[in-house]
Amino acid sequence: MSEAELLASDPKDYMNEAQLAFFRQRLLDMKAELVNNAANTAEHLREMTIPSDPADRATLEEEYALELRTRERERKLLSKVEGALRRIDDESYGYCEETGEPIGLPRLLARPTATLTIDAQERRERSQKAFAD
Repeated sequence: MSEAELLASDPKDYMNEAQLAFFRQRLLDMKAELVNNAANTAEHLREMTIPSDPADRATLEEEYALELRTRERERKLLSKVEGALRRIDDESYGYCEETGEPIGLPRLLARPTATLTIDAQERRERSQKAFAD
């Protein structure tokens, strides 16, 4: 199933087997990419040679710090991907955690790990901002 076919499907067929299979594959592809990136980073760090020049060493350390921050964000995303796969298994994928309403195919295509409808997400963000101020 392509994205166009997915978007053209009947709204009454929301989260049918074909749609769930589409998102499962998309999430599995994301997971494989994230795991591969983590493995590449680990290998890259093992191969690290520390230059004798302090400026080169500082540059290298900054590059590694940036790479590790990126991997940390990806680790969090991997956790969300695994959660989305569990929701597919328990048949709650595609439905808002707060309201139980369909999240919507366009939103899930843009963010396959979404757990809230756009309205629920906006309410949560406004609430968080209000308590942060």
